[in-house]
Amino acid sequence: MAEPLALKDHTGESRIFFDRVTLGFGFLILLTLFLVARMFYLQVLQHDLFATLSDRNRIQVQSLPPIRGLIYDRNGELIADNMPTFQLTLTKERVENLDATLAKLDELVGLSEEEIESFKKRMSRRQRPFESVPVLYRLTPEEIARVSVNNYALPGVEIEARLVRHYPNGELMAHALGSVRRINEEDAKTLDSVAYSGTDHLGKLGVEKFYEKKLLGTVGYQQVETDARGRVMKVLDSVPPRPGQDLTLHVDVGLQKAASEALGDRRGTVVALDPATGGILALVSKPSYDPNLFVTGIDYQSYAELRDSGDVPLFNRALQGQYEPGSTLKPFIALTGLMTGTTTPEFTIHDDPGWFKLPNNSRLYRDWNWKKDGRGGHGDVNLQKAIYRSCNVYFFDLAVKLGIDRIHENLALFGFGLNTAIDLPEARSGLLPSRDWKRATRGLPWYPGDTVNIGIGQGDMLVTPLQLATAVATLANRGKTVVPRMLKSGVELPEQAKAKQLDDVEQVPEQFWDLIFESMGMVVHRGNMGFGENGTAWAYIGRNIAYQMAGKSGTAQVVGIPQGEEYDEEELAERHRKHAWFVAFAPIEDPKIALAVLVENGGGGSAVASPVARKILDYYLLESRYKVAQLDD
Repeated sequence: MAEPLALKDHTGESRIFFDRVTLGFGFLILLTLFLVARMFYLQVLQHDLFATLSDRNRIQVQSLPPIRGLIYDRNGELIADNMPTFQLTLTKERVENLDATLAKLDELVGLSEEEIESFKKRMSRRQRPFESVPVLYRLTPEEIARVSVNNYALPGVEIEARLVRHYPNGELMAHALGSVRRINEEDAKTLDSVAYSGTDHLGKLGVEKFYEKKLLGTVGYQQVETDARGRVMKVLDSVPPRPGQDLTLHVDVGLQKAASEALGDRRGTVVALDPATGGILALVSKPSYDPNLFVTGIDYQSYAELRDSGDVPLFNRALQGQYEPGSTLKPFIALTGLMTGTTTPEFTIHDDPGWFKLPNNSRLYRDWNWKKDGRGGHGDVNLQKAIYRSCNVYFFDLAVKLGIDRIHENLALFGFGLNTAIDLPEARSGLLPSRDWKRATRGLPWYPGDTVNIGIGQGDMLVTPLQLATAVATLANRGKTVVPRMLKSGVELPEQAKAKQLDDVEQVPEQFWDLIFESMGMVVHRGNMGFGENGTAWAYIGRNIAYQMAGKSGTAQVVGIPQGEEYDEEELAERHRKHAWFVAFAPIEDPKIALAVLVENGGGGSAVASPVARKILDYYLLESRYKVAQLDD
């Protein structure tokens, strides 16, 4: 007989269910306690940390770039301004896909590979997260409209208004002012990251470079609250930036224009100084370039055209060009001869043949008017005639009598071979040769023939136009030296200005200064006296002149001419022709301006460079605001 089926064990099942519920409840209690503990840890113990992290997502610190200081000319005309522009910027942390965003921007505004690469380099140099980086620096109204319409699809992309450097006179002032340019990788390695936070530019050349710290200003900051798209909702706190200091320069824009127009389309340079202060009234180098092209970044093709041009417009001839001074050195050689007693006003070379020879040497050192048929020379020549007729033979003879040691010592008193400029960092020193220099650089002794060439500003002697104009200013001051400078007011001159001040040339009797002044005056005015030979520049600029000018022409050979051959300009390529010089100061009785003019490959200094000088001096002494101010006084 089969056994009956067992009924369910309700008691056992209840016990199992209760145990399971108890276990589950206990697990829930433990999980709840863990969550509570975790919440306590996060909300209480770690409150400050996570509150800070939360604020970082909501609150950002933004740099406020300072406004760069303005630059004015001596008459208050603005020559370096700040112009508002709209930039396209991108904040990397707010962009989901950088490459996709750049591709979208390329569709809207057109980005070249060079621009994208430059942007990525700037991105890598950021100082802090959430700092916007410019993609494009100058947006057109059409580009602004395209980006604005599509802004909803471009998180992290903004159009920001910025002030950027602008030069109202363009290429006219490029070599006088220098320029501001974008910060590159090399710059970033040495710059103070705090001082340049939020700033994309710095002074790279000239005055802009030298006074960079004064012009830059001090960066400011602001704390802002942003939404999820990075848009600023509220400014919580701010420290305003401090603008850079404004500068006033000695340069006169009107005179600068007059000098540029006088040079015309020729390659060359003009430097004009105020003899009383050393202030640079005009500094022109032609051809020039538009510095505005470099402020926000010049394209490769435009830069290549400037860089590869045979006329080298990027080269500052006034400061960096080093040329033989030619006969413009003769007044200084004459003064050296008088100072040392090597010559006198009365000493005369009789029946000048037009050539000079060293003892026991067959080489002829020829005068500028020497002819193959034996014609040439200047007859009887004393020091005064040697200057106003620019007689080479007199100065060949004088140089040999002086010797290179005394020439070097005395020319150095006028700043030759030295860079005395204060605030023009590109200025060079020229070359005042000596025995020691030749032995150190060439391993050769100094020969008498070297001295002969120095006597007329040829050979190894090199000057910059700024250096020569400064020496002429010292001459005009009767030995009182000046330090050439651009700055007139606005900031203090640096300490190094005192270090560059040369001692005055004091050991010269007044009658010697009078003789040099009179002789240089006769270069221009001799023909007006109605007798004898004219000064070399009289036929070109001496007629109908309303003031007394002291001047000296000069030519500097570019290529050598073989012995026995005449210089024939028509037979030479234009780039092989002589450089034309003219130096001057005026009025003679109370000099207000000293200048040096150089026309590259221009030919004769009297014929080519002196008319340029006359136009500049006419403007400054007869037409400019300076003249109006004198009349008002």
